[in-house]
Amino acid sequence: MSKEINTLEKKSLFAGFWNYFKGNPIVVMLTVVCLFVGFTRENFFSWNNFNNLAGNTAIRFLIALGVSGCLITKGTDLSAGRQVGLATCLTGALIQRSDAIGKLFPDLPEINMFVVLGIVLIVGAAIGIINGLIISILNVPPFIATLGTQTIIYGSALIFTNAQPVGSFQRAYSKFVNGAFFKSSEAGGFPGISYLLIIAVIVGIFFWFLYNKTRHGKYMYAIGGNENAAEVSGVNTKKSKMLIYMTAGIMYALAGYLLAGKAGGANAGLGTGYELEAIAGCTIGGVSTTGGIGTVGGILVGVLVFELLKIVLQFLNVDPNLNYIVQGLVIVVAVALDIRKNLAKK
Repeated sequence: MSKEINTLEKKSLFAGFWNYFKGNPIVVMLTVVCLFVGFTRENFFSWNNFNNLAGNTAIRFLIALGVSGCLITKGTDLSAGRQVGLATCLTGALIQRSDAIGKLFPDLPEINMFVVLGIVLIVGAAIGIINGLIISILNVPPFIATLGTQTIIYGSALIFTNAQPVGSFQRAYSKFVNGAFFKSSEAGGFPGISYLLIIAVIVGIFFWFLYNKTRHGKYMYAIGGNENAAEVSGVNTKKSKMLIYMTAGIMYALAGYLLAGKAGGANAGLGTGYELEAIAGCTIGGVSTTGGIGTVGGILVGVLVFELLKIVLQFLNVDPNLNYIVQGLVIVVAVALDIRKNLAKK
């Protein structure tokens, strides 16, 4: 009896993987390309390359998780990248060393990095609430609302930093963001498991629980499926949307806090275009642009594949300017396939 159950579980697992890849041909195509480059180019399958991929994917994954809730409810958030940029500037200004040359706020004493994190997250939550209010209370379409706040946030970041880069961070903060578990002290040894990767995994598990095991998650999918029906059934759609955009703002703030340390500096332009990459990662990973569909696992796969694509283009020595064209084509194809798939279901 137990053997039959195990066989059924294996078949079910295989069927799940098969259905996912069958429904996401662009993931299969990009995976095949990555494997081809991996076996034909030196150092593609290396710990250094893995750590680079893990660090980039971790930050983009956090942003994509924030955007995902907006997409699932048939919305979007074009202000994500600028919010990340503002968060890096705020982090940089508050976490500069006391002896930093050209310190943005000379009289500001050194602040504990976790206190800075709390301040940055609060600001991110406040911006998210403002986006949620504009969209849910004023009924401004998400595309227009976040396009407007995107510009406001960018202008605020420029004024805050006097349009100057911010650097000279506290060593404890830089060491934390760029640190790793089990890192070898020997030259050329094991580079360790990045703290960024661990943070992304923890946040990913939290979002999986939020989306699948809580009332908030059920309401989110219900709104994306049919907002009017959700409202009739008793869902407070306005409150749910505000919570979704507030959560998104917190995720952008966390990503910006980590990105400043990873980049070694901050400026208002940092994070530019990240919202498009996040939307692309979500769409590639199965988050439907028509709303009501999307999983945390799929988002991770989508972001990972998109980041792998960038690395593959570098290993193939493709002109960096051409990279944008390839990435743009992937985004268009991913959205087109998603729309075609949903039309076929109807």
